[in-house]
Amino acid sequence: MPLKTNWMPILLTAVMSVATCQASSIWARRTSTSKALYADDKANQIGDLLTIIISEDHKVDNKVKRDASRNTSRQLAVGAKDISVEHVLPTVPEVNIDLKSGKSLQGKSDYKDERSIEDSITVVVVDIHPNGNLVVIGTRSRDINADIQTIQVSGIVRPSDIAFGNIVHSERVANFQLVTLSEGVTDDFNKPGWLGRVLDKIWPF
Repeated sequence: MPLKTNWMPILLTAVMSVATCQASSIWARRTSTSKALYADDKANQIGDLLTIIISEDHKVDNKVKRDASRNTSRQLAVGAKDISVEHVLPTVPEVNIDLKSGKSLQGKSDYKDERSIEDSITVVVVDIHPNGNLVVIGTRSRDINADIQTIQVSGIVRPSDIAFGNIVHSERVANFQLVTLSEGVTDDFNKPGWLGRVLDKIWPF
């Protein structure tokens, strides 16, 4: 005689398992790193990443021209009527003293410098100000044919300036500091030799 199988407990267990899976997938518990359901991917807390688009144009055109002159003239006359008494002292011949001096200064200098940097770097939020502004710092190094190029960026970003795609342009970063370092073969050729540097220090002209 075949045994009768009680399907009710098995069916109840299966239904509860499906319900549990659905509930955990929809109503997952929030953690300290979870974002709101409708939040975007913009950086808003410590440890978030933010991409800075670097577009810096540096132009300096300084021209100075000076033209100054000064002339001085002095005259002094000393004669017999000034320092002698008639018929008492011998007549002193008249002496005329004429002093003139002058000096002039002419100078001209012209300095011009143009530099342009276009790049992008992803930085990390390291601190948040009480008003919500983000303090970011980032470093990136590239090794190209034994030439090591390092870019260091830091600044303060206002959350409202962060555009779609979690990017911000460098002109909108407060206290923006950009440091570029280069080491390698190219850097050795760009620097003068040690003797040239010594002569530049002591050369008086």
